[in-house]
Amino acid sequence: MPDLPDYSSAIIDAIVDHVGRSTLPFQRAHREEQHATAFWFNELVETTSEGEVIRQYLVTASEPASVELAEFTLRPELCAPMMSAQKLMMLDFAEGWTHLGDLGVAIMPSTGLHAHGSRKGWHWTTDEITDGIAATEQDIAGLGESPVPAYLLGHVNDGDGSREQAVVIGRITRAGDGGIRWIGDLPQGCVGAPVFIGAPLGENSFKLICVGVTLPADDHHTIAPFDRIRAALGAFPPNSTSAPDGAGAGPRTDEPKRRWWQRHS
Repeated sequence: MPDLPDYSSAIIDAIVDHVGRSTLPFQRAHREEQHATAFWFNELVETTSEGEVIRQYLVTASEPASVELAEFTLRPELCAPMMSAQKLMMLDFAEGWTHLGDLGVAIMPSTGLHAHGSRKGWHWTTDEITDGIAATEQDIAGLGESPVPAYLLGHVNDGDGSREQAVVIGRITRAGDGGIRWIGDLPQGCVGAPVFIGAPLGENSFKLICVGVTLPADDHHTIAPFDRIRAALGAFPPNSTSAPDGAGAGPRTDEPKRRWWQRHS
């Protein structure tokens, strides 16, 4: 990694420290194609006297989520105790995702993943992108047409199957049509990855913001912003077991009833 200004180095450190275990690489099983990145997101459903109620998903781009047989590459730091197997095969993969309208984003409730780990005698030890980091409407409105530094956290396909995690440095800009574009290289395997900025707060401090999800494109890559993702997720009632209107088929899990994985924190 080249020498970076102190501000950029601090943002990268914050990304690695706070959400470094939030990403999960996947691809079409047994074939060198559809390499992508997914990430864990905790949606704040409500705050009660007992604490916060969280609804958890995997999030990625819609296109790579369309394959029927896929495999996740499991990093040792995401499981306890550490698994001997490095791959997690997913049957009926496409049916497990709900597509959020025309955003180009797909979500998978994490119920089945937690149930799988429990059956196998291990549990997930992930970080999650939280409601406090995911961009709000105000955060997105604050972006202008002047490019700002941005940082993508994804898993590069370097051909050896390791899918190492990398912070990819680029810039983002808000186009005249309101869309957000990624300016810079996007290594293979990083579609679906989260993109971050450090919003200045003054006195050499900043707020880490996850702007959204990287989408595939032919000539330039766009980012599905989190304010629109939030709005789409808001169509799910707190105890919903199905998708909102227009979002696609309901998610499949390993349990008799389809339920979102929720917890109090």
